[in-house]
Amino acid sequence: MALDEDLRALATGRNFAALTTLFADGTPQTQVMWVDADEDHVLINTEVHRAKFRNVERDPRVTVTIWQADDPYRYIEVRGEVTGIVRGPEARDHIDRCAHRYLGRDYPAEQIASERAILQVTPHRLHRNGL
Repeated sequence: MALDEDLRALATGRNFAALTTLFADGTPQTQVMWVDADEDHVLINTEVHRAKFRNVERDPRVTVTIWQADDPYRYIEVRGEVTGIVRGPEARDHIDRCAHRYLGRDYPAEQIASERAILQVTPHRLHRNGL
């Protein structure tokens, strides 16, 4: 199913997202992340050694809130689940594309500690504010 147009515009702009995952005991963990989208998913690029990656491998339910950079009261909250994970060269290339959007250059190779992975989030429910 194609992404909502407002959601896709926010996710592919130079906006940030808060990703919430769940630890095994149910405790939520939220981190500010870069965000992207394809035709059907919200995309979050991370590394396989990170807690958020281990969390979604165990429990794919997530919330992603993306806010407009120049007006944080305009946002969309996505409740959904990670339905796919892309690893390898495609994920490494993706973090460089994201870095160009956010930083204007490639992602610093020295900051990569393990394999990159793209979390493909399928939205199940949206809540929007100001959009």
